[in-house]
This record gives sequence, structure tokens and C-alpha cells, in this order.
Amino acid sequence: MSQLTGQTIALVAYFIAMILIGWWGYRKTKDYDDYMLAGRNLHPIPAALSAGASDMSGWLLMGLPGAIYAAGLVEGWIAVGLTIGQYLNWKFIAPRLRAYTEIARNSITIPSFFNARLQGTGRGLTIVAGIITLIFFIFYISAQLVASGKYFESAFGWDYIWGMLLVAVIVVLYTFAGGFIAVAWTDMAQGLLMMAALIIVPIATTINVGSVGDVSDIVGSQTLEGSGLANGLDPFAGLTIMAVLGAIGWGMGYVGQPHIIVRFMALRNPQDAIYGRRIGISWMIISVGGAVLTAIVGIAYFRPDVNPLADPETVFIALTTALFHPLIGGLILAAVLAAIMSTISSQLLVSSSALVEDVYSGITRKKMSQKSGVMAGRFAVLLTAIVAALISISPNDTILDLVGFAWAGFGSSFGPIVILALFWKGLTSRGAMAGMITGAVIVFVWGNIDAGGIFDLYEMVPAFFAALLVTWLVSKKTAYPAEIQAEIDKEFDQAVRLTDVWDVDEAKTASGRHLDADGNLRDPGPTA
Repeated sequence: MSQLTGQTIALVAYFIAMILIGWWGYRKTKDYDDYMLAGRNLHPIPAALSAGASDMSGWLLMGLPGAIYAAGLVEGWIAVGLTIGQYLNWKFIAPRLRAYTEIARNSITIPSFFNARLQGTGRGLTIVAGIITLIFFIFYISAQLVASGKYFESAFGWDYIWGMLLVAVIVVLYTFAGGFIAVAWTDMAQGLLMMAALIIVPIATTINVGSVGDVSDIVGSQTLEGSGLANGLDPFAGLTIMAVLGAIGWGMGYVGQPHIIVRFMALRNPQDAIYGRRIGISWMIISVGGAVLTAIVGIAYFRPDVNPLADPETVFIALTTALFHPLIGGLILAAVLAAIMSTISSQLLVSSSALVEDVYSGITRKKMSQKSGVMAGRFAVLLTAIVAALISISPNDTILDLVGFAWAGFGSSFGPIVILALFWKGLTSRGAMAGMITGAVIVFVWGNIDAGGIFDLYEMVPAFFAALLVTWLVSKKTAYPAEIQAEIDKEFDQAVRLTDVWDVDEAKTASGRHLDADGNLRDPGPTA
């Protein structure tokens, strides 16, 4: 069997599986809430694995290994920051967000939650948040489409444009049809495939090179292209305070990523966040560790000082093509597409909800029927994909650069607002608006200044803390009248109480408990 034939068979099988899951999701989708949030009945296993898969994207199998292959283990600090950030996100944000979004008018998007959390005083905030969501997600989706084009270019020898368009069509097809249910379950399958591939490839490469000691000796002798480092295994070689703060900044960004925290909102109850955290962090440690090891064994196998790869971001693909039987290699290479497609589908769906729920409904002040909402959501998926594909036709940046920019945009615009909305009663719509705009503007400006020094710092860090400070200061100056603040305080206390009950009293947390009309906990009885 030729390399191309084996890879093609595996790829077709993978595409068929994803489309079938999309069809199943279509059959399960009954209304708008199902399409956008799976009816708030998502099991913690698909929630955790889909959050991880949609989070990591093509960055996990291409961007991160490529950065370490080119510059050494010092680039792995981003992975450390992300793992810590993801843990804290699941620990503190997930349960409170799940509880509060149900209390706050059963909000199904982050911008609509902001408005509901602020007792309807943040309609303008909702529209601006929806627009920011669309802008940064178009860049983010573009990064994934660039990764898909590079994938087909490297693995199959296709023209970049055709590979990019094929992935766009397949993802739009199952997202368009199945909505959140299809996205969550395809992401779960893709997450498991990614983890398996990142275990298999480093092990197989190490065996081919000889042993762990041989890998260490070879990598230690390299002068890595573009970095001048003498030892690629030294995580502190050339490390600067800017790099450390940047790595921490990547972790801080989790709390503001709509395509990740929307999984928290879809959980069956706040208690599921405990199980989701355990599953999600275990998956992340294994997968990120595998990506780092892939880069290290790739250095040992290809020896950059002798025969460097033309594109470091294809090291995973190059190893798989070189070492495995075509059919097995094709299945492993499908993990790259899994990483890319899981992220695109999640981001398309959140972009769709932002366009329909936040921008359109916010401007027109019209609430769509369930049927019309589903159709509008599907149209928005298609429209967003077309715009992102047009931007991706001529890529000018690396995958890591594109992802880093979008990640900073979301983390800085939404992260401080989410934290204050969940943990501080004093947030106001004017404060949230000021902070959100501050975060977005600083990311755009800082990220485009090439002056060295302090401006080498990842734009997430200054933008996040500036937005947090501005939000707090403006909120203090624009406090609500007593009657509005009393309603905010009441809902805030209900969210705290609901979260605490699910978190502390584990013996009584069967799935299905909800709030009654007065915001008090009730047990649904034996049918739950």
C-alpha cells in the first residue's frame, strides 16, 4: 500500500465518522437551546474532553512542537502556564458560571450573561461583546484554516488552498447540521484521537532513534536553528522575565475564551465541574506533555544542525510520515485534523450565537422563535466560515502568532469581566464596557508595536490587568441605584448558594437539580 493510499483511506474514514456524528446531533437537536447549548444537559466527560480539544487546536500538534523544535525546551513554558490556567478555570470559574448563567435568565452566551447579570442594563455591552467575539474568532478560525492548509500541503502534497477549503467545508457541514451536540461529541472523539497520537509518536520515534539516552545526547549537541542555544533540553536557557510573564499570561487567558467556558454553561449542574476538572486536566497533562516530547524526539530524529525541516511546525506530520505504515500513519495524522477541526467547530458555533443572540437580537430587540433561531444560527455558521476562509487564502503569520493574538484578545476583553461578574457584586455595565474596550484596544496596539524591551511582553499581560483595573475603577464611579443593586445582590447570593451546595454536599448532588421560580434549589424527584 502506498503512503498516499493509506493516508487517504484513513482520512476518508475519519471524515465519514465526523459527518455521522453531525447527523446524529442533527437528529437530537430539537430547538434553539439544543443547537446552542445542548439543553444544559452535557455530561462532564464530553464537556471536559471537548473543552480540551477545542482549546488546544492546531497549536497542540503543530504550533507548540514547531516552536520547541525551532528554539528548544524554553518554549515549553507556555504549556506550563496553560495547564495551570486551565486547572484554575475549572476549579473556580466553571461551577460558579454554570450556576449563575442559569439564574441570570438562563443565559446561553457570555455577552447575554453579562446583560442578564447586570439586570438588563448592559444591552449595549452585549452588542459590543458580540462584535468583539466575531472579530477575534475570525482571526482564530483563520489560524486553524491556515493549519489545515499546511497539513494537506505537507502530508499529501496538495495546494494549500484546496486543503484549507476541504476542512472548512467538512467542519461547516457537521456544525451547520448538528449544532452544540454534534460539536461536543465530535470534539470528544477528536480529543481522544489527539491524545493517543501524542502518546504513540514520541514512543515510536524514541525506539527508532535508539533510547531515551540517545535522544538526550543528540538533542543536547544541537545548535538549534534560529536560537543559537547550545542545549535544547535546558528549559532555562535564554529564559527572560518577559518569557515567564508571557507564559503566565497565556494561562490567564482561559477565563475569557468563549468557546471553552461555554462548556461550563452546558454542564448538567455545577457539581459536574469537579469531575470535568479531573478528566480535563488529566487529558491536558498527557497531551501537552506528548506535544513537548514530539518536538524533542523530532530534534533527535531530524537533527536541525544537519538537515532541518523547512517548516518546524510540520515536525509531527514529518515524523508520522517517516515512521509509520501508511494506514496507521494516516490514522495518526488524522489527529492533526482533529485538533484543527475541533477548534473550528466550537468557534463557529460561538460566533454564530454571538451574531444571532447578541448582535442581531441586541440591535433589533427581537427575540427569535426556536425554529427561526436554529435557522439563523446555521446561516451565521456559514457566513463566519466564509469570511475566515477568505482571510486564510494568503497566510502571512505562523499558527502560533495568529492563535496568540486571538487568545490575548479574548482573554483581555472578557476575562476580567467574567471574573468580576462572578465574584464581585459591584460590577456595572459602564465599568464592564470600559474594561472590555480597554482590553481589546491594548491587545491591538501592543501586539503591533515592534520596539523591543517592555513591548516584547505578551500583549495579554498588560491588556488583562489594565482592563481589570479600568473595569473596577469605572464600576466604583458608576454604582447602580439601590433598587437595581438589590436585585443584583439577590441573584449573586443565589448563585453563590447554588454553587456552594453542589460543591460541598456531594452526597446530595444527583444530576437534574435546578432552581425554582424564586431561585431556590429543588429536587426533581425520582425521575431525575
